[in-house]
Amino acid sequence: MSDNTSLPERLYLDFDSFFASAEQHFNPALRDKPIGVVVLDSAHTGCIAVSREAKALGVKTNMPAREARVLVPNMIFVVARPDVYVRLHKRILAVIETVVPIQHVRSIDEVVCALLPSEGRQRQALAAQIKAALLQEFSPVLTCSIGMAPTELLAKIAAERQKPDGTLVLDVAMLPAALADLKLEKLPGVGDGMRTRLAAVGVTDFSALWALAPKQARAIWGNVEGERFLQELHGMHAPRSATRKRMFGHSRVLPREWRSPEKVEDCARQLLAGAARRLRRTNLRASKLSLSLRSQRLRSTRAKSVQAQRWHWERQFAPSRDDRSFGRTLAQGLAEARAHIKFSPHAVSVILHGLDSEADLTGDMFDMLSDNADDRARWEKVSDMMDQMRARFGGKALSLGVHDAVPGGYVGGKIAFGRIPEAEDFEGAIGEDNDTHFCTF
Repeated sequence: MSDNTSLPERLYLDFDSFFASAEQHFNPALRDKPIGVVVLDSAHTGCIAVSREAKALGVKTNMPAREARVLVPNMIFVVARPDVYVRLHKRILAVIETVVPIQHVRSIDEVVCALLPSEGRQRQALAAQIKAALLQEFSPVLTCSIGMAPTELLAKIAAERQKPDGTLVLDVAMLPAALADLKLEKLPGVGDGMRTRLAAVGVTDFSALWALAPKQARAIWGNVEGERFLQELHGMHAPRSATRKRMFGHSRVLPREWRSPEKVEDCARQLLAGAARRLRRTNLRASKLSLSLRSQRLRSTRAKSVQAQRWHWERQFAPSRDDRSFGRTLAQGLAEARAHIKFSPHAVSVILHGLDSEADLTGDMFDMLSDNADDRARWEKVSDMMDQMRARFGGKALSLGVHDAVPGGYVGGKIAFGRIPEAEDFEGAIGEDNDTHFCTF
């Protein structure tokens, strides 16, 4: 990059194989070895992360553990520990902040920083300083890739191009030539459906995408996001208004011994309890509940495709925030599921949505004057009290009804893209950093 090019305004930092690298960081015996991180101690689960050593041998993220074992017989599997990864994430943020302020935390292993002109001029030195600060605080296996560019989208693409442990600065003057070989599926936000839309209008490579007019992009995407995407791709910022929280939900893939109706219902209630606690911490109310069940994906040898049966149920109710109101609604959905589904559920999902703050609610006059309002108010106090007791004595101190422990634990504490669990989500089950959970299969 010459001195005549524009200065990068965004720095994107993406950790390499984060969950697997975290396990290698805490357990030196795992370093330089192919490891996979799984949710359950079961050969039927998938790898949510694999180390760079495993990737070099052909193992991919989401590959079933049994397939990875066939490919790499000496593969080591460990059970994921979300609470440990979240604590490590917070320590990492503190170290990065000693070098450059973080503008946004995009996920547990990705952050974006806005650069001042002085920082942009010292781009390579800044990247080296960040890496040196991380190396001083953590072990060498905890590496990151850094991308810098005029916009966040281009900076993220640059970081992905230099994995693992690389640094790349992209300038608009380098485009589209510098990314001409980039496959469309490698672009953030371009999934299978969008590639199909693009292909329908003859866009099958990066250069063709780059050549689109803004109105064409808007038409292909079906909304203004297409125009914003193209704007960011060309090095111009596309401001977005602050997003509003739309739902609180949790899902779980069930081990084989948890696919009976009784176990599915128990898991659904625990998922709902976690979502309800998160809702109350934000002082919001929900007026809709969704319950979804999915069978295991089966491969069709004739169609050579992946198929799964799905069942979805949704119910609306008066804006609520208490466990009893939510539990009664869920009970209706579970009864419907028992009556109608004809498959053994492999995954269950419970979502609270239709969210409103107290200030946004006008209330229903007849409902406010009824006994239902008083009853809900009493149960809201009970729910708040139970939350306080859990916070003080641990997540298992109180519950509505008796629950069996879901294999894998961390119900409500799953790390999802864009959401990093809080300490309260782990129900008091805090693991030790060095206590690696090896799989037995």
